[in-house]
Amino acid sequence: MILPNKKDAVHKAWLYRILEAIADDRYLASTLYFKGGTCASMLGWLDRFSVDLDFDYAGDEQNIEKTRISMEELFLKLGLAIKDKSKNGIQYFLRYEDIGSERKLLKVDASYPLFQSSVYTPMRFLEIDRILTCQTKGTMFAHKLVAILDRFEKTESIAGRDIYDIHYFFINGFEYDAGVIKERTGMDSKEFLVKLKNFIEDKVTEKIISEDLSTLLPHTKFVLMHKVLKREVLSLIIDEIKRLDHKI
Repeated sequence: MILPNKKDAVHKAWLYRILEAIADDRYLASTLYFKGGTCASMLGWLDRFSVDLDFDYAGDEQNIEKTRISMEELFLKLGLAIKDKSKNGIQYFLRYEDIGSERKLLKVDASYPLFQSSVYTPMRFLEIDRILTCQTKGTMFAHKLVAILDRFEKTESIAGRDIYDIHYFFINGFEYDAGVIKERTGMDSKEFLVKLKNFIEDKVTEKIISEDLSTLLPHTKFVLMHKVLKREVLSLIIDEIKRLDHKI
């Protein structure tokens, strides 16, 4: 995974230590399916830094407490302090000590229940020499698309990294899983993409993009992308809408 800022080396090291420990724990490895920006970056599907660990929880709902206990024991063994956590779900903010880094907290999150349309597969993560079950590329791309609107509906916030990620997936020819979009939104792909296009046109600004991406990309890449990202991602979405029109 790319490291734009040397000060983030410790944060990256902690991401990898936690992932190694989860992969080496038979129960957690069978229960937590890896996803999100860190997963994509480590697999070479994305060219930016990522600071959180996101999973889908694949276990039974009645075993959530068991999973939480196992995760908290793992964090304790690693020497991480739980700064905050969800009372009911699986979400932790972990504190580590690093004098040279502006980051002090690392978020670990697991979503549930699983979407029936999501597809997972075991993948080897070369940087930690471990195998983890993770979302396929098509499943991840679809969830990334939906996340832009979903994040705004839930928190009234927009993450520039979400815009960057779908731009990267589109421009590199990735295919998205239409079934995931349908299950999560109730819309077919064209209807959803029209809504997404209108949202980006109306809500996404260069300021929003810059605030989120400036620490996640190398400076030269950030300078290149932040002014053109909105225009290019809109163009890519419009092209996809036209392609879907021709399929009908």
